[in-house]
Amino acid sequence: MNQAALHLYVDAQFASPYAMSVFVALTEKKLAFDMSTLDLDAGANKEADYADLSLTARVPTLRHGGLALSESSAITEYLDDVFPGRRLYPADPAQRARARQVQAWLRSDLMPIREERNTQVVFYGAKKATLSTTAIASTHRLFAFAERLLAPGADHLFSEWSIADTDLALMLNRLALHGDVVPQRLAAYARAQWERPSVRKWLALARPPL
Repeated sequence: MNQAALHLYVDAQFASPYAMSVFVALTEKKLAFDMSTLDLDAGANKEADYADLSLTARVPTLRHGGLALSESSAITEYLDDVFPGRRLYPADPAQRARARQVQAWLRSDLMPIREERNTQVVFYGAKKATLSTTAIASTHRLFAFAERLLAPGADHLFSEWSIADTDLALMLNRLALHGDVVPQRLAAYARAQWERPSVRKWLALARPPL
């Protein structure tokens, strides 16, 4: 099954943080894959064929042989289980569990940041209103979380890079790239993660106008 073609479905604006996570994972694994885009604004993800394929009618979805899998962290865990090459998650079980915790929390919490600093800020340079009191409270929780996990002077959350680093850097860059106040060492960590070749490849994709 490993030899089956890989096909990734992403949003047409290349602005989904979850599509980015899977794209980076595939690139880090040095896996060849084809890619299709869906116009989410036009509801292409809700059309019957795609909704049936993905089960969730969301992006990203990865097709590998007879398997079509949606939900980005499920996809990246699958890639690590099935394919050799660079590990996407730490080998140590405790660190691997922590990386999964980071991903799950970033996807399920911090909604005020995600709403007030959406990924148009990250990928299009959009400017938004001043953060609300609720969003500022969320930034404090984000910073406290990141500073607890990131050892002083460390380049990665764990002993080596993991896909959780990309996901955390994106959340931090929602703020840093907008010019919001981010603790210096967290901003430096996010900038360094943004320079990974796999991330630069995603950033270089040609995006349609908003």
